[in-house]
Order: sequence, then C-alpha cells, then structure tokens
Amino acid sequence: MEKRILGNHLSVSAIGLGCMGFSHAYGPPMESKKAIEVIRRAFDCGYTFFDTAEVYGTEEDPHINERIVGEALKPIRNHVQIVTKFGVHFDRSDAQVNHSLITNSRPEEIRKSVEGSLRRLQTDYIDLYFQHRIDPAVEPEMVAGVMQDLIKEGKILHWGISEANEEYLRRANAVCKVTAVENRYSMMARHYESLFPVLEELQIGFVAFSPMANGFLTGAYGKGTQFDKKLDYRSSMPQFTDEAVEQNQALLHLLCHMAEKKEATPAQISMAWMLCKKPWIVPIPGTRKTERLIENAKAAEIKLSPEEVKELDEALDHMQLSAVFGGSKIVKTETGARD
Repeated sequence: MEKRILGNHLSVSAIGLGCMGFSHAYGPPMESKKAIEVIRRAFDCGYTFFDTAEVYGTEEDPHINERIVGEALKPIRNHVQIVTKFGVHFDRSDAQVNHSLITNSRPEEIRKSVEGSLRRLQTDYIDLYFQHRIDPAVEPEMVAGVMQDLIKEGKILHWGISEANEEYLRRANAVCKVTAVENRYSMMARHYESLFPVLEELQIGFVAFSPMANGFLTGAYGKGTQFDKKLDYRSSMPQFTDEAVEQNQALLHLLCHMAEKKEATPAQISMAWMLCKKPWIVPIPGTRKTERLIENAKAAEIKLSPEEVKELDEALDHMQLSAVFGGSKIVKTETGARD
C-alpha cells in the first residue's frame, strides 16, 4: 500500500485500521485470538497504521483493545505505527448503549494514561498519541506542554487532537507541534471540511474515523436491519432507521454509479473520494473480516480525477441526507482522580 505523511514526518499506510470494533461498540467482543489474527493479516495486506484507545474495551475489561493490539503487533513493532488516545472514560451509570463521555486531561491523568497504554501495548513508545476529546477544564497550552515533555522523554513520537476545532488546535500547536487531528469524516459528515485550510497552513494531517458513516455507505444495510441494543452503537444511530435508509437512497445510488464506473465497490469509492481530495487525509475504517480488509486496502488504488471529486461534492451539496451519528455525548469534566 502507498504511504502518506501526517504532519511533517510521520509516514503511515494510506489507509489505517481502526481497531475499536474488535472489542467495543459493534456488538459482542470478538475473541481476542481471532482479533489478533485479523490485525496481523492487515499487516500482510499492507496496513501499517493501527488505531486504538485506552477506553475501547468492555465493562468487564475496559482496556482489552490496547492489549489485543499490543499482542498482535509485538512481533512487527518496528514496522508499524501505533495510535492510542487519552482523556476520556465512559459514564457507565447511564442507560444508553453509547455511554456518555467524561473528560479528564489534567497533566497527572495524562501521565497515568500514557504509562498504562505503554504497558498494555507492550512497547516503549507510542507513535501518535491523541487527546481523545477536548477537556473544557484544561487549557490547550497545558495539554500541549505535557505532550512536549512526553516527546522529549521518548514515550510518544507525535501527538494530535481528536474532534479538534480551529481555536483549540492553533493554541495547542503554538506550544507543541501537532501532527494530526482525528475527526469524524465521511460523505454524510462533512462539517470538518471547514478546517482543511487551517490544516494545510499548519501542515497537520487528518485521520478520518467513521469514513463509511459507521458502515452505512457500504450499502450492506437496508430496511429492517437489526443490531444488538445492548452492545451495538448502530442500534441507536439515526442513519440506520428505515426512514433514513429510504431518505439516503440517492446517496447510495450516487456511490453505486461511481463504483460501476471505476469497477469498485461503494465502500471503496467512499474512501477514494476523501483520499483524492487531499494527500494528507488517512481514513481508518474498522472491520472484523479479512475480505473487508482487502477490499478497504484497495481503495487506495482507486484514482478519482479532480473533476470526479468535484462532481461527487456537488451532488452531495444538493442532497437532503438523513441525520448521521455524531458521537457520544460529553456530559461532564472530571475534576477528581479517575477510577
């Protein structure tokens, strides 16, 4: 797979693997041994960029995702880039399948997080360390100062911010150079395109999570699709309701038309569209299936002309799409020590 550069120096595969779904948010957790096999198969397919977080776990084992990723990548550690995140945990007292988030980016908590992640990932350093969500109680300069110290100590090589906005990003970047933002981005969620000029100005990369709108853009989910209401976030995502499926038919037809033209799949077109927009965008789709790993990887080989990208953008601009999942709600900032 071709490589892309995030920021000034971080070289990664053009498409990364989002590992969250192995243990969190997409139904019952996958057996760890099988998840490890899928991750290693991804490396064989050309993936080198693997995304996890300290909170991508289960109620019984909150940190299992990092352990899975660490075990899978241990034999090939020097050939891959590991991404993990700090700064949130779930409010498991609520009744929602997608539990609300509690933020905590206090310096002492970041220190606890990085040490825990290094241990679970079985590594001496983290290639890219993201603040998982902005903490309104902690100034960006303070967070960036901790990142600067961690880089000097060799515990992280690069850092970034997930769901970043322009003001926070500029203030943080002025203290310690930001390598990438990791924001939601897909044909159904384009609001962060307004940030693109800032990213180009500051030479910051864009890691796109949920690039297929949580799988909706694959076209694999029609009316009547049921998801586990206790373990699968898609059970409460607005784009999967029967009404939304009907409302979004024009979008699916658009994808299918371009897919036929390019001898590709709708999923591949949904990622090729963003890959061909900017050379510093890297989508990180998740999957548990080897055949999807291969399909997603081949999206990097599909070339859309500037005219074709513009054609898709203009069509999207004039579509009345359904609501799309916008992420778990942040309910409060934690001021005390974490569990």
